[in-house]
Amino acid sequence: MFLTPADRVREFEERGWWRGESVDALTRRAVSLGGSSEALVDPFNRKSLDARDPERLTWEALDERVDRLASVLLSEGLRKDDIVLAQLPNTIDAVLLFLACARLGAVLSPVAMPYRAHELEFIVEKLAPRFFVTVAAFAGFDHAEQGRAIAATPGGPQLLLFAEGADGLYERAASAEPARTWGHVAANPVAGGEVLTVCWTSGTESRPKGVPRDHNHWILNGEVVADGTGARDGDILLNPFPLVNIGSIGGLVMPWLLLATKLVLHHPFDLGVFLKQIENEDVSYTIAPPAVLTALLKQPEILDGVDISTLHTVSSGSAPLSPWLIEGWAKRGIEITNVFGSNEGAGLFSSADSVPDYGNRARFFPRFGATGQQWRARSHEVSTSRLVDPETGAEIVEPGKPGELRLGGASIFSGYWQSPELTEAAFDEQGHFRTGDLFEIAEDERFYRFVGRSKEIIVRGGINISPAEIDDLLAGLPVAVEAATVGVPDDRLGERIAVALVAKDGCAPELEDVTDWLAERDVAIYKRPEMLVLVESLPRNPMNKVMRNELRETVIGQLPG
Repeated sequence: MFLTPADRVREFEERGWWRGESVDALTRRAVSLGGSSEALVDPFNRKSLDARDPERLTWEALDERVDRLASVLLSEGLRKDDIVLAQLPNTIDAVLLFLACARLGAVLSPVAMPYRAHELEFIVEKLAPRFFVTVAAFAGFDHAEQGRAIAATPGGPQLLLFAEGADGLYERAASAEPARTWGHVAANPVAGGEVLTVCWTSGTESRPKGVPRDHNHWILNGEVVADGTGARDGDILLNPFPLVNIGSIGGLVMPWLLLATKLVLHHPFDLGVFLKQIENEDVSYTIAPPAVLTALLKQPEILDGVDISTLHTVSSGSAPLSPWLIEGWAKRGIEITNVFGSNEGAGLFSSADSVPDYGNRARFFPRFGATGQQWRARSHEVSTSRLVDPETGAEIVEPGKPGELRLGGASIFSGYWQSPELTEAAFDEQGHFRTGDLFEIAEDERFYRFVGRSKEIIVRGGINISPAEIDDLLAGLPVAVEAATVGVPDDRLGERIAVALVAKDGCAPELEDVTDWLAERDVAIYKRPEMLVLVESLPRNPMNKVMRNELRETVIGQLPG
């Protein structure tokens, strides 16, 4: 399936920005290099999560398992370009399915484990996937039952379960014939310009947006991350986030394939398990949210109880970092890389190499891709960047004036899934992606300084949440005249969700009224508000749009403490 314009593919491949090969070609190269060395490790606590014993795979064993899983998919009738919707925890099964889809030329669309019918039914309608692959149960939730309900919708996908028994993927894959896969691969070559994934992201719109990314995109993403964050040859990588977005797939899975090293998986996030995995597996590179890194520095007794001396670099982002945090970890011999990115392919990295000063690294990012700049970085070679005044559209070239960061080049996606209007709005007249984030050129003109978000998204624990989506769901709330959602600052998660509500006469709404209403509509738990503030009216502009910045200040002013 080709969605990226052919002339763009040709140009970027000729310039050497894209390799023009598939992720499977990269995988086979890693298998050849890795051989009998360990490649993939399950969370050691997996049995408590989905009742499966944890596994450890060598590169050779991984290659065979990918072939066998791919063979099962083919036996079910999968054809090249079919879409596979997947809701899987961060175990080896998710990685095997990702690699099997890459091998077969299928398109994988991974979704988060907390998604329920509200999110899944929308995505199924939008994607029309051939298969829905999930687990029987995870962390106490019956995913098999939910999967059967999704499969039963009109035109719904065929359900396949990673489960025990003759019909489950485990037993079927164990007895599958790899030769079926080999024949399919020989007859159906996969080009670098073909789509590999459709991930889902939230923004100002009321529903998630599908973000297609090609094999070329993902391989370049791995190159950029490995080059820009401080990951090194021979690193053992720990991935604490499920394979649903660019942070996990691009930030760890693709560098793992490029480096042909060992990848350790972790899910859901558990600090004790996370630290013990670093100690037990000699992890040297990982990613972690700022709140976790801050909490550990403030509780040194936790760190004193484990040996994490093999760890040299941690990448972090989704919320501003502090110089205190970066310096505190540097004193322990661990460098923090400040990362700015998005599913659409935006990416800036401040590492110990590119920005040695702790204070600057917390606030600044190299102006990769900016006119007149010189950086020895893969990201600089393959990208373009500029700042634009959001009011006038004029390009900003002098320090100290905030503007929207706009990015172009080979890392950026080509458009949203079947959403031409959203795609048109996402790019400017020069073909640059509108990130929706405000930066300014620093006094040292080699750097951008992050100012804030111009979009209305809420970032809770590194996950983007659309306030408009929650607003739409609350429109029928019986106790409310109207309601609107905002994010409020939180030391641990970055932001939490708060609802400002205008109550109907005679009603005394409580937070439980809101959360129960959303639960009845099968909305993912992480989207449910944690705070409720009653207001007399919602601030609106002349176009009757809620002014969230003003509303946010009102909400914060009414919260206790």
